[in-house]
Amino acid sequence: MKKVVLLIFCVSFFMKGTAQDNQRPKFDPAKFRAAQEQFITQAAVLSPSEASDFFPVYNELQEKKRALFDRQRRLGMFKPTDNEGCVKAIHERDKLQLEMTKLEQSYHNKFLKVLPASKVYDVIKAEDKFHRQMLRHFSHHKDKD
Repeated sequence: MKKVVLLIFCVSFFMKGTAQDNQRPKFDPAKFRAAQEQFITQAAVLSPSEASDFFPVYNELQEKKRALFDRQRRLGMFKPTDNEGCVKAIHERDKLQLEMTKLEQSYHNKFLKVLPASKVYDVIKAEDKFHRQMLRHFSHHKDKD
């Protein structure tokens, strides 16, 4: 879960960086999603039928997670000036983190209605692996600059 948030942060940071530096290739969300779907499909050995049933639900989850992450990112943009504000920001961050976890749990149950449990497990592992690879990829490109 934290890896997903970190990946989304890195992607948004990368997108901001490309706006400032036109020499780097621009981030393409459609290409990213396609690469992710291909990676997960291969790693979890999803049939075309399973993939066509699974990915609309998966993409729905990703959109909802992105909305929660955006709220969390906005919350962290400015540090409150007083102790009371910091306490409130911490509680709000914790609340959003719990919402994210509950959302994932809810969608894992939806996944189980579409795929066998062993494939849902493989999808979760593949998603983590894909995000780690993308973080390494972005880190590698950042080091070249």
